[in-house]
Amino acid sequence: MSSWISSAKDKPLMTPLTQYGRLAEKHWREHRPKMVRELERKRILHQMLLEAEEKTKDEMATLRTRLMQQGSTAQQAQTQAWEMVREKYLLLPPEA
Repeated sequence: MSSWISSAKDKPLMTPLTQYGRLAEKHWREHRPKMVRELERKRILHQMLLEAEEKTKDEMATLRTRLMQQGSTAQQAQTQAWEMVREKYLLLPPEA
C-alpha cells in the first residue's frame, strides 16, 4: 500500500488551463514556436501558461472595476479590459 501512496505523491497534479490558458497555448504554438519549444525543453510551458492566464485575469478584474467606476456597463468594462490586456500576456506578437 505504501508504494501506491508514494507513487501518487510523486506525480504532481497539473492545474488545468482555463479558456485563457488554452487560447494562449494555441496562439503561442502557432505564432511563437521557438519560445514554446524552449519552454517545453525547460519543462515550464504549463507553468508559464498558468502565469499568463493568472496575470490576465487579475489585470482584467482591476481594469473592469476601474472602468465601471468611470461609468462603463459591466459588459463594456469586460470588453474594454479584454482588449487592453489580451496582447500583454496571451496573444503575444509573432516571432521574427
